[in-house]
Amino acid sequence: MNDREFVLTLSCPDGRGIVAAVANLLAEHGCNITESQQYGDHYTGRFFLRTQFIAEARPGAGPIGEDGLRAAFAGLAAALPAPAEDGADPATEWRLWRRDRRPRTLVMVSKFGHCLNDLLYRWRSGLLDADIAAVVSNHPDLEFLAGSYGIDFHHLPVAPESKRDQERRLLELVDSYDVDLVVLARYMQVLSEDLCAKMSGRIINIHHSFLPSFKGARPYHQAHARGVKLVGATAHYVTADLDEGPIIEQEVTRVDHTHSPEQLTAIGRDLESVALARAVNWHAQRRVLLNGSKTVVFR
Repeated sequence: MNDREFVLTLSCPDGRGIVAAVANLLAEHGCNITESQQYGDHYTGRFFLRTQFIAEARPGAGPIGEDGLRAAFAGLAAALPAPAEDGADPATEWRLWRRDRRPRTLVMVSKFGHCLNDLLYRWRSGLLDADIAAVVSNHPDLEFLAGSYGIDFHHLPVAPESKRDQERRLLELVDSYDVDLVVLARYMQVLSEDLCAKMSGRIINIHHSFLPSFKGARPYHQAHARGVKLVGATAHYVTADLDEGPIIEQEVTRVDHTHSPEQLTAIGRDLESVALARAVNWHAQRRVLLNGSKTVVFR
């Protein structure tokens, strides 16, 4: 990757000629498309597009810069289909990223370290398209793990009477580390509505069951008591509605009557790690677009 590789994401009311308009604009500015995906949602009337491209040298001139691209896309967005008159269909939303800009990520964890360990290993091994800047926990137990990877660890204990102050300190860390994404890697605390609103679309949680079933404590024990044949994990964006945010990825496996609750827990932890890593990578690669209460994921 270099500073001439970009990703464009766009969503707007569906209509004719959107793909052609984007492709023609890129061609006119000397850009070569290397990957492009699009989807029109019949049910919401929205169109979604992700295009990856390289800004190449033009005859008699160098490649167009990021500012020039932003100005060109702003003009394009203004010419795309207008929203519905009743205001139910929002206007065009678009974003442009340089591919060499990896999202700076803060990981939050409590006492279970399997997801954190998996993310740190992938990051150290070059398998994660995000940079882990720091780890925050409401317990000190996993400081050794973050330290073994040379990652800053911040212990921010929380209690009902100190929750507001703890979240204020968390936001200070988000600012000081220039964080783009917060990952809840089995962070067993509910975030406030205010924090969810301030970080909307920028917090990913891994839920230790296949949503929406078996909510609450000890989900694998609940699953065992019901004799389930599948266990799973769900990675989703965090909203003020607990465990109801737009789902990014889910992972499942078959089980049977011979599995104990402890075995289901062990299996589930593997599923959690895989689902969360995929969700973080897809978010980091700008492959996830919000579509109301759900997502479009261009894999």
